[in-house]
Amino acid sequence: MDPKLNVTAAPWFAIRVKPNHEKTVAATLKGKGFEEFLPLQRTRRQWSDRMKIVDMPLFPGYLFCRLNLDDRMPLLTTPGFLYVVGVGRNPEPVDEAEILAIQSVLRSGLPVKPWPSLVVGERVRMRDGPLRGVEGVLSRIANQHRMYVSVTLLKRSVSVEVSPEWIQPLRSTQNGFDTPTISVPGSGL
Repeated sequence: MDPKLNVTAAPWFAIRVKPNHEKTVAATLKGKGFEEFLPLQRTRRQWSDRMKIVDMPLFPGYLFCRLNLDDRMPLLTTPGFLYVVGVGRNPEPVDEAEILAIQSVLRSGLPVKPWPSLVVGERVRMRDGPLRGVEGVLSRIANQHRMYVSVTLLKRSVSVEVSPEWIQPLRSTQNGFDTPTISVPGSGL
């Protein structure tokens, strides 16, 4: 069992918030004692008189919060909170491994950018580099290799450029044989 996975902690949930209220809601939740996670990206913004580097949400309109659903009243009364993301009226937790993967990508220091939807590709694990052990989906864009780490529940992903030497294809068993599940057109992988 991975020691990073704390099975005694409440599960992570995706929280939908009003537009441009992500940072305020995250700060309020932290003040109320919740463990929150707001993935941010550094981006350049142009104003009429200057250019400025600002931290913007990687998933606009969303943040993540560890939550015991029996004790959610303080969350429900938070200004800017809209709802807990789920299926129908049932809140669904976000996979702990997906949260850890997003956190690893952000800690890596590699440039990241939001990706509107997951490109159909193969699952890979990074065997080297600052993302060692992180799993995601690999795609080839021009001459770059990019890995996408997804939050399945939100149907959103983040993209990070990786070195081809770091990539290890995950294997699946088909008819009792290990078969590679990765192919990147034109890359020789």
